[in-house]
Amino acid sequence: MISGHSPRWLLIAGIALIFASLAALLIPRSTNPGSLASVGDDLCIVAPATPYDPASGQQMLDPRPVPAEARCPVCGMYPARFPHWAAQAIFADGAVHFFDSPVNLYVFLDRVERYSLAYTKADVRAMFVTDVTTGAWIEAGTAWFVLGSDALGPMRDGNLPAFASAAAAQEFATRRGGKVLAANEITLDLLKPLIPSAHHHHTAN
Repeated sequence: MISGHSPRWLLIAGIALIFASLAALLIPRSTNPGSLASVGDDLCIVAPATPYDPASGQQMLDPRPVPAEARCPVCGMYPARFPHWAAQAIFADGAVHFFDSPVNLYVFLDRVERYSLAYTKADVRAMFVTDVTTGAWIEAGTAWFVLGSDALGPMRDGNLPAFASAAAAQEFATRRGGKVLAANEITLDLLKPLIPSAHHHHTAN
């Protein structure tokens, strides 16, 4: 026994030392983009891309169903739970990242290296969004979007519903508000009011 210290205090000090050691092991010391992605003041484990399966019978750059276990690399949610909002980006090797909404697809494309372990924007070969009215996949570059409607996306906030035609988008905007935009008109600046809701306000478990 160390002089001047009771067994009780030695026990408390020992427990504190154990917790401090565990914290040093569990808390990352850096935000290495190869393993972690920083979102505001939070740190997130990067969701891995889903590899291409040649046995699936699908072409490498075809849109594919969202696996139940796939997680959005931007917000960590499960896109399969929101099939009418889901989006995907397919890389040159056929691997794919799935997103819970078109907004997160655009956030991802702005800084791919922040959210992906192995890919850059140059590796993206195909992108798809879901037509919110039919659930069908649409090539993101040919889609029409409605910005500023009252439609609530997976985060229970405003989002960016996608449509296969300008007419369908306009009909939606007439009923629900918002402005119709072609894919080439979408910019991150326009989406800024929606982006904060894409970070860690998860409503799904």
